[in-house]
Amino acid sequence: MKLLFSLAFILTALLAQAQIANPNKTAPEAPASGENQVLRHVVLFKFRDGTPQEKIREIEGAFSQLPEKIAHIRSFEWGLNNSPEGLNKGFTHCFFLTFASEEDRDAYLPHPDHKAFGALLGPWLEDVLVVDYWTHSMEN
Repeated sequence: MKLLFSLAFILTALLAQAQIANPNKTAPEAPASGENQVLRHVVLFKFRDGTPQEKIREIEGAFSQLPEKIAHIRSFEWGLNNSPEGLNKGFTHCFFLTFASEEDRDAYLPHPDHKAFGALLGPWLEDVLVVDYWTHSMEN
């Protein structure tokens, strides 16, 4: 229970920090009907120093299993940072989820399997960055 409280506190603090940084932020608009767009959910992790590699592999595996458990996830991929630019600010892992709608994403966020994953991740997480966006395609 203490672990869940700690994770909830961390996530609440991060959300509050984001709101303080941009208090006039408005929610992005969903695409107009008929547009062929999807909602992307990008999640970046920075692990605490000293996190054992076995624990990181366990977390990678647990996140990778969420699409099998949560039908709202349309597609999923992930990878490790390998940019030579040195601008990753300690974030090492990128997880990229696709949803068909904001309703699907909103159902995913409180889903019990997503919450259980958060409980596994929480003690090892130094920082997290999440960006959601509607895709726009460019045609030649």
